[in-house]
Amino acid sequence: MNYTKNTKMSKYAALRSVMKHFVAIEQEEGVGAHVRRSIGSMNMRRFPPFLMLDDFTLKPPAGFPDHPHHGQETITYTLEGMIAHEDFTGSKGVLHPGDLQFMTAGRGIVHSEIPVALENGGYTNGLQLWVDLPSKSKDCEPRYRNLRRDETPEVKVNNDLKVRVISGKSYGVNSLTELAYTPINFYHFITGKKGTEFLQEFPENFNVFLYIMKGSVILNDEVFSKHCAIFFNNDGTAVSGASAADNTEFVLVGGEILDQEVVQHGPFVETSRERMMAVFKNYQYGMNGFEKAHSWSSTIARGVSEKEVKDFDN
Repeated sequence: MNYTKNTKMSKYAALRSVMKHFVAIEQEEGVGAHVRRSIGSMNMRRFPPFLMLDDFTLKPPAGFPDHPHHGQETITYTLEGMIAHEDFTGSKGVLHPGDLQFMTAGRGIVHSEIPVALENGGYTNGLQLWVDLPSKSKDCEPRYRNLRRDETPEVKVNNDLKVRVISGKSYGVNSLTELAYTPINFYHFITGKKGTEFLQEFPENFNVFLYIMKGSVILNDEVFSKHCAIFFNNDGTAVSGASAADNTEFVLVGGEILDQEVVQHGPFVETSRERMMAVFKNYQYGMNGFEKAHSWSSTIARGVSEKEVKDFDN
């Protein structure tokens, strides 16, 4: 989609200042997977409503085999390669480059995420974001929403700036709606030349961060490099800056700040210790949403080849 209208974002929006920044360090996670964790690390334990952000790199046999979730949503964005998923509700499929998956764990789910064995021997790379669920939705039924690349509008702001509008509104272009229970704005900025300026507005009650996948970004005369996560103060209505290198790519993400306690134990997220103990019991005894937790096992644990993708995908 080309952006040809003369509509511009407000020139008078108050710009948010940088609260904290750091380079995400690579670590091993799952079974042989390599991730760069920013949110969910010692540097930034939580950034409500966000619980975790991983920049993952996978190649079989590495992956994230059968594991549970409760009380949160995950957003998986595949940048390179392909990743297969399957869960105990019977849902399964494959995310291709540019595809996303919004998974709501709700009261309970067990699923598996395994990279497709590519014929060229390449890796699968992407981002996974964990988002807290509002307390009223903690026990909702699990659901999936796959968002294919061609379902995501892309606005060409100028010859050197494109934005994939995954969730929200950017430069006059709206995304699909009702992707997640917690309101999220999610944008992928792609710049060509060094010095390309950008501006993105956010609601005042949103926490906002930026993560750089390629190149570098300049904000308030400070340059931030690849794999840097930048967190903003809640003191404005927009984020503005410029690319500091050619061919820079980054995501700019905001989410509504939830007014609730966060009690987290790995992939289980609740609002009190008492509720968390109940979740442990549900999972241990296979009840209240976890009835299939101990009898089900994924078929993709053995791996998925690129040749099998057409039959596996649905």
